[in-house]
Amino acid sequence: MLAKVLSSAVLGIDAYQVEVEVDITSGLPTFTTVGLPEASVKESKERVKSAINNSGYRFPDDRITVNLAPADIKKEGTGFDLPIALGILTATGIIPQQIISQYLILGELSLDGRIKPVKGSLPMALAARAAGYSAIIVPSDNGCEASVVKEISVLPAKTLSEVVGLLRGFTQIVPEQTDISALFEKDNHFDVDYAEVMGQEHVKRALEIAAAGGHNLIMIGPPGSGKTMLAKRLPTILPRITFDEAIETTKIFSVVGMLKKGQALIAKRPFRSPHHTISDAGLIGGGHIPRPGEVSLAHNGVLFLDELPEFKKHVLEVLRQPLEDLWVTISRASSTLTYPSSFMLVAAMNPCPCGYFADPKHECRCSFQQIHRYRSKISGPLLDRIDIHVEVPAVPYQDLMKESDAEPSKDIRKRVSAAREIQSKRFSRAKIYCNAQMSSRHIKTHCNIDEASRSLLESAIDKLGLSARAFNRVLKIARTIADLEDAPNILVDHVSEAIQYRNLDRGSQFK
Repeated sequence: MLAKVLSSAVLGIDAYQVEVEVDITSGLPTFTTVGLPEASVKESKERVKSAINNSGYRFPDDRITVNLAPADIKKEGTGFDLPIALGILTATGIIPQQIISQYLILGELSLDGRIKPVKGSLPMALAARAAGYSAIIVPSDNGCEASVVKEISVLPAKTLSEVVGLLRGFTQIVPEQTDISALFEKDNHFDVDYAEVMGQEHVKRALEIAAAGGHNLIMIGPPGSGKTMLAKRLPTILPRITFDEAIETTKIFSVVGMLKKGQALIAKRPFRSPHHTISDAGLIGGGHIPRPGEVSLAHNGVLFLDELPEFKKHVLEVLRQPLEDLWVTISRASSTLTYPSSFMLVAAMNPCPCGYFADPKHECRCSFQQIHRYRSKISGPLLDRIDIHVEVPAVPYQDLMKESDAEPSKDIRKRVSAAREIQSKRFSRAKIYCNAQMSSRHIKTHCNIDEASRSLLESAIDKLGLSARAFNRVLKIARTIADLEDAPNILVDHVSEAIQYRNLDRGSQFK
C-alpha cells in the first residue's frame, strides 16, 4: 500500500516542501530510502523501527521503500524520522490518509518513541504557511520557535503515540501560543551600559555615529584602554530590532541549531565575537554541506573582531564581499547558496605588536619592520570598507577615580533611533535602511555640500591621499552627523568631524 506524508527540509536558510512517499509490498523484509538521502537520513530506518515497536505498534515484515521527493536535492538531518514512521503506519491502515494529508510534519525519533527537536523549524513553519497549510506538527521543544509564525496552527508533540492519537481522533494537542510583544519587552534589557565606561568620550561619540548610520568602525589603542568594553556595549545603543529583522536573524540561528531550548525568537540584535583562530569557512560560511558563518549569524547586528591583525590575512580578505554586498554566496559542485550578512563590523587592534607605539607612558620595543609587518596584515581595500577609524588612548587615572557621570545607553539610543528614523524616511523607496548602505547615486542626491565644505574636503584629500571609496565614506559619515543633529543640510562642521574619523588614511599614522 502507498502512503504520502508532507514534510520539509532546509536549503540555505529557506525551507522547501518534501513529500515522503512510503510503499509497502510483499516480499523479503527490506527498508530502502531513496531521494538522495545523507547518512543521517539513511540511519533513520533503525530509529523508526524501534520507535514504532516501542510505541505499541507493529512494524511490518515486508518490503518498505521510502522516497523523498524532490529526488534531485540532497536531504540531510533527522527531521524525516517522524514523517517516515507515520507514513508506515498510514500505509498499514492505522492512520487515515485523508487526515494526515492536512498536516506538514517534522521531527526526530528516539528509540522509545519520544520526539526530539530538529533544526530549522521556523523556516519550515514559514514554508508551511506559504504553501497554504492550516497546521504543522513539530517537536514540543520546537513549539515556541515555530509558533511565532501566525496564521498557522503549531501543534507541539512529545511522542509518536500522541501524534497517532491525534491523527486517529482519539486525542487533542493544544496549539502553541507565543506573545511576541512580551518577547521583545523581555529581551530589551542589557546587563551592561555605557554609563559604566570612564572617560573615552570621543570614542563613545564615534560609536554613536557608527550606530546611527550603520557604519563599520575600527578602534586603535594600547592594551587596557577599553576597546573591548566599548565594543560590547554597542548593542545597547542600537535601535531595537524589528519583527521582520528578528525573523530573518532567527531563521539563521534556527538552521544552525543555535537557538536555546524554549527560545522563540532572537529579539535582540546579535553580537558575535569570534576568536582570531577562526577559519575562513567559519567566518564566511561553507563546509561540505554549506552552513552560515559568523558574518551571517551577525546579520542585523554586530560582528566584533578583537585583535584584528591576529586574524589570518586570507580570512580577513573574505570579508570584503559581504561588507560591500551585504550577502554571501557559497558555491559547491552540487549547489549555490546565498546567506544574508548585513552587519556592522567593529574591529579593535593595538598600534603595534607590543601595543605601546606612540604611548607617552610606555616605551615601544617594536622595530619598524615588526610594526610594518603587523599592520600590513590589514589590506588597504579592507580598511577602505571601514568607515570610521578612531584612536583609543589609555584612560588617565583621574578619569578612573572620579564619580561616574557618564551618559547612559538609553539616552544615546534615543538619539540613534531618531537619526535612523530620519534615514528610514529618506530611503523609504530604496532597498536600504541606513546611510552606510548608500550607493554613489544616493550620495549625489543626499550628500550635497557647500563651497566651504568642498574646500575643506579637497584639502584633506590632498594631504591624506584618500581613495574614491574613502571620499564617499567621509560624505556618508558627515550625512550621519547631520542626521544626529536633525540638520537637513551637511555643514562644514559635519565634514570636519567626519574627516577626523579617517585616522588610518594619514600616512604618518600607518608607517
